[in-house]
Order: sequence, then C-alpha cells, then structure tokens
Amino acid sequence: MEKQKIFICAYTYHTEVVFMPNMTLSIPKELHEFVKKHNEINWSEIARRAMAEQARKIELMEKLTENSKLTKKDVMKLDREIKKNLMKRYNQ
Repeated sequence: MEKQKIFICAYTYHTEVVFMPNMTLSIPKELHEFVKKHNEINWSEIARRAMAEQARKIELMEKLTENSKLTKKDVMKLDREIKKNLMKRYNQ
C-alpha cells in the first residue's frame, strides 16, 4: 500500500478589530538608522512587549510594597547601605 501525504491548511479569521492608541517615541539617531535598516522586524511589537514587561514589574513592586511602613527616606538609607556593602564585597 502506498503512503499518501496529506496537507492541511488552516485559516484563522479575526472578526474583531482591536484599536490601540498610538505613542510616539524619541530614540537616538543611531538607533533610528538601525531600526530603519531592519524593517523586517516588527519594532512596534518589541516596544509593546518591553513596556508590558516593565509594567508587570512595576505592578509587582507596588503589590509587594503596598503595606510597607517604610518612608522614602528609609528606603534611600537602605539603598545606600546595600550599595556600600556590595562595593566592599566586589572591590576586595
């Protein structure tokens, strides 16, 4: 019995159109030239994903700190202390 190849084509139709607001970014000239050179890449999607990831990180930070009793001054003091100790550790 001869083997037969079966080809399946699937099409997805989107019946819903999602409108998103536009945003304009300022980028260095060198980066702009690079982006223009590589127009095969969906730079808008890359920017969208990077912003969404940063938003998730900020939301997590806000959730972790929402019940904190520390003031901004306390946080800055801890920050300096941690950085000072890290410098000591890595400069040995």
